[in-house]
Amino acid sequence: MEYDYIIIGAGSAGNTLAARLTEDAEVSVLLLEAGGPDYRLDFRTQMPAALAYPLQGTRYNWAYKTDPEPHMNNRRMDCGRGKGLGGSSLINGMCYIRGNAMDYDNWATMPGLDDWSYLDCLPYFRKAETRDIGPNDYHGGDGPVSVATPKPGNNVLFNAMVEAGVQAGYPKTDDLNGYQQEGFGPMDRTVTPNGRRASTARGYLDQAKDRPNLTIVTHAVTDRVLFEGKRAIGVKYLRGREQPTTARARREVLLCGGAIASPQVLQRSGIGPAPLLKGLGIQVVHDLPGVGQNLQDHLEMYLQYECKQPVSLYPALKWWNQPAIGAEWLFLGSGVGASNQFEAGGFIRSREAFEWPNIQFHFLPVAVSYNGSNAHDGHSFQAHVGSMRSPSRGRIQIRSTDPKVDPSILFNYMSHEQDWEEFRDGIRLTREIINQPALDPFRGKELSPGADAQSDADLDAFVREHAETAYHPSCSCKMGTDDMAVVDGQGRVHGVEGLRVVDASIMPQIITGNLNATTIMIAEKIADHIRGRQPLPRSTAAYYVANGSPVRKQPQRA
Repeated sequence: MEYDYIIIGAGSAGNTLAARLTEDAEVSVLLLEAGGPDYRLDFRTQMPAALAYPLQGTRYNWAYKTDPEPHMNNRRMDCGRGKGLGGSSLINGMCYIRGNAMDYDNWATMPGLDDWSYLDCLPYFRKAETRDIGPNDYHGGDGPVSVATPKPGNNVLFNAMVEAGVQAGYPKTDDLNGYQQEGFGPMDRTVTPNGRRASTARGYLDQAKDRPNLTIVTHAVTDRVLFEGKRAIGVKYLRGREQPTTARARREVLLCGGAIASPQVLQRSGIGPAPLLKGLGIQVVHDLPGVGQNLQDHLEMYLQYECKQPVSLYPALKWWNQPAIGAEWLFLGSGVGASNQFEAGGFIRSREAFEWPNIQFHFLPVAVSYNGSNAHDGHSFQAHVGSMRSPSRGRIQIRSTDPKVDPSILFNYMSHEQDWEEFRDGIRLTREIINQPALDPFRGKELSPGADAQSDADLDAFVREHAETAYHPSCSCKMGTDDMAVVDGQGRVHGVEGLRVVDASIMPQIITGNLNATTIMIAEKIADHIRGRQPLPRSTAAYYVANGSPVRKQPQRA
């Protein structure tokens, strides 16, 4: 039970590291995953259109709940995280969005993070990706992650929604991950050419799982990292009713548990705020107050409308239509089942104060909650609308030394006045977009929030009661050099040796968009550091930087 590297967590980052490190045949790696296999015959995780199913129950979902959120009517809100090979890439919405170039240029202004600029990161995005229409300056052609682009003939509502955004005065962009993110356009997806979910288990682990130098252990719940003095030397983990098992790491322990689990493991291991650890009787290995702090997420709401024409996905919700949909997906890899149905979206700036987009849209041709509940009984469509870089900050802290006890999670959603301004703006701007001529043939009654909700107080009440997580927790073990930083720019934990954190928790600030692609990029980039390889050469690709005022013409109306 001795390996060169022990990786905790077989999610998006952990699988990337496992595949890259074991490319060196002389290096041995143990990959520990608290969940089970990614059963390839289970349509719930493999069919893109079934993305709501793995969020239901706890087979593939840790299904955490927040503490009562004080600015959200004290609701205990969902905080789903993936459980199983693939981690959250096994249960996510499969939207392939990288964030805005300015996110990374902003990171690079922070002390110690100068090599995290967009042009430093872009080569690693390309390395990870195989895009179905081929590579270019922004996209890769031979990486482990399959990326599908929307095809002609998809639902007519997608094109109508993009055109409505353009008619409302915003730019049209052909690639939300290309030269210009800002605007409305088609949304890429992590879906294979035969219509399966492209999780990191399918992409990275499938390449590596048969290598003799990789050992994968599932149902292995990490208790804590073991130390000799200030050096990490191994991991103690639990499997069912078996006795605790200890594995030793000759070189490093790589913690890839994600933004919720990684701070828990650090705290149980004696790394974190000393008062918290001492209060639980944990011996302090290193007092690191930032562990579990700086927690960020994307909050979103749904603006839902009746659809006047029978073109929505409403029939696909009926059980009697689902066998045919499933058969086409299973045998042909095509049809409704082969898409996550998020094939159009957009990014805008709601006010001049924002240097790059602060509002994201996902369009969906049916009105239903993200987890599959509360579907409207009739043809309908909706826009998911959310702010991107909320100033609100939360925290995670363990309640017990028992790894099976859920932590205390508080995002502190909507705790800043900017949040309320952005969500009010988001609702009003979305209504303006939906009311453009392109959607005249389809737009029916506004279902949610409802046409009567007009005042600031009305909109605030709607957000307080109905806004939900976009499932993007991050930043709880942030990179940097300040007093609240947990790791340096290579993921190495401050104050100790032989331990790195590599996952979404090390982002210093949340990005403008979905997190999965960026988490994989982070792991690809740090894998080169671990292996002692030269970083990939910086990209020379051009990218859009706004001129300081929102890119928005006067809205057009018929």
